[in-house]
Amino acid sequence: MSRAGRTSGAVMGWAVAAVVAAAAHGVMAQQEEQQQPAAEPSWEEQPYIQQDGAFDYGVYNGFRRYHAHCHTCHGPDALGSSFAPALLDSMQHLDYAEFLDVVVNGRENVGTGQQNVMPGFGLVPDVMLYIDHIYAYLKARADGDLGRGRPERLPPEEDPVWQDYQAQHG
Repeated sequence: MSRAGRTSGAVMGWAVAAVVAAAAHGVMAQQEEQQQPAAEPSWEEQPYIQQDGAFDYGVYNGFRRYHAHCHTCHGPDALGSSFAPALLDSMQHLDYAEFLDVVVNGRENVGTGQQNVMPGFGLVPDVMLYIDHIYAYLKARADGDLGRGRPERLPPEEDPVWQDYQAQHG
């Protein structure tokens, strides 16, 4: 065999070994990922606690505040109306800062011969004091974890959101 043949054979052997090593490393990394516990979502990604179909106080209170101030335009259960859009899709794309900006300052959308104006609620204490709860309610709805209607509440002794609220306002 010529030197070129041996060199190309050696290179081919190294290439095969590299592919096998990379594949083995990928399998090992995949196994390690499967063994690693999933990271807890951030509050912004999942601002609610759900156990056996029951939700924390924030979601329950957010439902109450939403239906006191928002459903007139955005419809019951955030499904929209002829006055304003459904919020379920929006809440999958808005982060908390964007949500807060829209609620506090309002929004004006002009397009397709139609003008939609949402007033700002920054000076409405019943909205602003519970804005985190409204966000939690809408995220639970948008994530598909909460169906229509009033959420079932966690028992107070199992609800850290309720306990925190009581400690601050009790």
